[in-house]
Amino acid sequence: MTSVSEPPRPVDALADYLLEVVGERVDEPLLGRALTHRSYAYENGGLPNNERLEFLGDSVLGLIVTDTLYRAHPDLPEGQLAKLRAAVVNMRALADVARTIDLGSYLLLGRGEESTGGRDKASILADTMEALIGTVFVSLGLPAAGAFIHHLFDPLMASSATLGAALDWKTSLQEIAAATSLGSPEYRVEESGPDHEKTFVARAVVGAEVLGEGAGRSKKEAEQRAAEQAWSALDSRRTLAAKLGVHPA
Repeated sequence: MTSVSEPPRPVDALADYLLEVVGERVDEPLLGRALTHRSYAYENGGLPNNERLEFLGDSVLGLIVTDTLYRAHPDLPEGQLAKLRAAVVNMRALADVARTIDLGSYLLLGRGEESTGGRDKASILADTMEALIGTVFVSLGLPAAGAFIHHLFDPLMASSATLGAALDWKTSLQEIAAATSLGSPEYRVEESGPDHEKTFVARAVVGAEVLGEGAGRSKKEAEQRAAEQAWSALDSRRTLAAKLGVHPA
């Protein structure tokens, strides 16, 4: 990861990488915009930032991933396909993919984001990854954008099919709670820390009992981790009840 004192890497290095992947050059001024965070744009007189490209790239990514999963899993119902897609198209997954190409080192950030580790902040990396996809799409069309997405996301799509309950712990907890007649899970969330570096702690409550606790940099991440713990607790109880031949309570 680039340190605070280092300038961003030249955009042409990223353009060369994209050329290797998709076989054509993207529009470099547009690529520069994709790397311009709103904090930098604001501090430099209201320059164009990457938010419109992010909006477009999100839709392009969703289309390619959905189409790929639909064709790869012809027997899966809609609900399971939605889980697979959610395992690929989410902030954490996008940020992890962005880190594989060191995307943070190219970012143009404002002083505040630079000083608080913005180059490795999951939300910024995920948004920039979508903006980069949008840039390829606008510059070269859907086939090139599809090739770029497949290059980066195919391994993730393949691994997501093996995750089972881990595809979406909150949904999986909802399902197992319903199956054991415990009603819908509830989440109690507390937050702490300054706005730019908040920490969230969530507790998953099922049948008036706290069964899981998790922490994260976002409310959603904390709830997913709490749900994972709670699901594991209920699954263990269900397994034990099955061995004893009783209905799990």
